[in-house]
Amino acid sequence: MFRTCGRFVNSLKKRTNLISSYYNKYNRYNKCNTYNKAFITTSNEKPFRLAVIGSGPAGFYTAYHMLRKYPNTLLDMYEALPIPFGLVRYGVAPDHPEVKNVQNKFDEVAQDSRFTFIGNVKYGQELNITDLSAHYDAIVFSYGASQDKTLGIKNEDSLIKNIFSARIFVGWYNGLPQYRDLKPDLSCTDTAVIIGHGNVALDVARILLMDIDELSKTDITEYALEILRKSRIRNVILIGRRGPLEISFTSKELREMMNLPNTRFHTDFELLKTEISTYSEYISRNRQLKRLMQILESADKNNNNNNNIIGEKSWTLKFLRSPIEFIMQRDQNVHSIKFNVNKLEGPIGKRIAIPTGIMEEIETGLVIKSLGYKSVPLNGVPFDEKRGIVPNKGGKVINLEGNEVPGLYVSGWLKTGAHGVIATTMNDAFETAEVIISDIQSNKSMLSPNTENKEDTENIKLGSKAILPILHNRGIRTVSYQDWKKIEEKEVEVGKQRHKPREKFGSVEENSSSNERHEQMQHE
Repeated sequence: MFRTCGRFVNSLKKRTNLISSYYNKYNRYNKCNTYNKAFITTSNEKPFRLAVIGSGPAGFYTAYHMLRKYPNTLLDMYEALPIPFGLVRYGVAPDHPEVKNVQNKFDEVAQDSRFTFIGNVKYGQELNITDLSAHYDAIVFSYGASQDKTLGIKNEDSLIKNIFSARIFVGWYNGLPQYRDLKPDLSCTDTAVIIGHGNVALDVARILLMDIDELSKTDITEYALEILRKSRIRNVILIGRRGPLEISFTSKELREMMNLPNTRFHTDFELLKTEISTYSEYISRNRQLKRLMQILESADKNNNNNNNIIGEKSWTLKFLRSPIEFIMQRDQNVHSIKFNVNKLEGPIGKRIAIPTGIMEEIETGLVIKSLGYKSVPLNGVPFDEKRGIVPNKGGKVINLEGNEVPGLYVSGWLKTGAHGVIATTMNDAFETAEVIISDIQSNKSMLSPNTENKEDTENIKLGSKAILPILHNRGIRTVSYQDWKKIEEKEVEVGKQRHKPREKFGSVEENSSSNERHEQMQHE
């Protein structure tokens, strides 16, 4: 489910127009064809029962394509949290509301009578593959990447305070229930170090340096705002192991950082000039990289023209540094990071960082590790530990011997690894849906027949009609999409009182009991 989300925001305007035009095209199609809110099949063909595990973009796009392209689909979507939308809600930066507009399209999917949302159900704990196999023809796993890559350095696993992964830090300020009580100390230091040169790193840096009055107009959580208001952080250093040509930013995100009011920018401009001069031909063949270098060159010119030297805040890009140790103060707070200074070897595009033996120590009171996300394995589903994905061919799950597993499919980061933007997530999900439809039409084997009902000779599976009683008997309080809309209504109502788009409820209890305590709910 927790997926980065800085990479989610790539060439935003172009991407938003692409998705909008796609949906507009197919909404016109839907008016005169099979996809509508009150779908009724006239076919004698039995329904195809599909379970989707995960309600982020990959899950919803898979659902959209299946419902549109294979009308006999009856689809149930299971989500560990009471709230749908995954990284769109909990990963996208608060000051990027336009990216979250895809929720409106997911709302349209959820209104289809063939679609059922079942929230607050933890697959692998409260529900397993044996439960689902008896009542579905197929399962799509799209639960994303919910763990962090690590550095593997000295003291990384020690209980040093104020060192967080970007996934956890972003989840904290975006209202992810399990990180509500994180309470990072932003008042103990004026310098934060972010390890990583990707969009998530830029998102975190921007949030730390943004004007608090502007930030308070977004849907960032109120409890995060309270801590950010007391922040003493004025300098943010983003550190990467390789050089300027290996940064993973998008041009939009980099421009936003350059345009932060009252904020100076620093980097090794001599290194930047050398890299651009030496590899000009390579840069010219890569449009995205060319744009990034142009933005950095402009920053250098602004510095030379004294246009960007005034500002009480600053951010810095440091290159050719690999962390080797976190150093702790007596109060157990992080004091500094020790780095190896690197050199680059190998052909351009495949350069690797080689330690020079020169050491450097940088003092900081806050460290954010933005190294990327990884998926976790679940019982009953093949998993490639090295690649961090469920092995698959176009979304069809295969076992470690390369053989197809009947009835099991995968989409999103669990399928491809934790990379890509929302448009690629959409296309990837559509590919998985097409593979499912092809398998149905080819009469390929799906999940095992339901043997519980011996009178059911046609093997018509019941999906959520059978699963919901099982969950309720286990004491699981499920949340429907209608319940979510009531929660959302209350969030928007509270947000208006605070001059914000919404106030995200920050605990599972607040979320799941919202419609019962509609007037008495407590907020933070």
